Amino acid sequence: MRIEDEIKQKSFANEYTKAHINILFTASWLSSGAAKELKDLGISGHQFNILRILRGMYPNPGSIKELTERMIDKSSNASRLVDKLITKNLVIKAKCNEDNRRAEVIISNEGLSLLEVASEKIDRFTESFSANLTEVEATTLNILLDKLRG
Repeated sequence: MRIEDEIKQKSFANEYTKAHINILFTASWLSSGAAKELKDLGISGHQFNILRILRGMYPNPGSIKELTERMIDKSSNASRLVDKLITKNLVIKAKCNEDNRRAEVIISNEGLSLLEVASEKIDRFTESFSANLTEVEATTLNILLDKLRG
């Protein structure tokens, strides 16, 4: 559906403004859809992101700073997210042997198991709208979004 119809706006100041609003609307639409998929697993999209980062680092631990640098939403509080994941037994946090000021975080076996289920749900969600774009169009979209960010 066209952005004009989605937000019931007839016109925009220019195509750049329209693109900006369209990207924000689409990002929100994608985040909401992913959140619905993750809700019954008891994790948020930000927590899912942390778990995916830690799975990519596994079996090595990561620091809070490394997690923050690699997160999709840089404004998220990685330390708070990790604390919530600890409470759910999905990650383990320990002091670094070389630097007592640094905490190391590693995904737990429970975290790996939950992440496998969560990833399958997100993959199915992604497939549900992949019929709207060809792979060539998705590639072009990725190139354009990378170009937009400079």
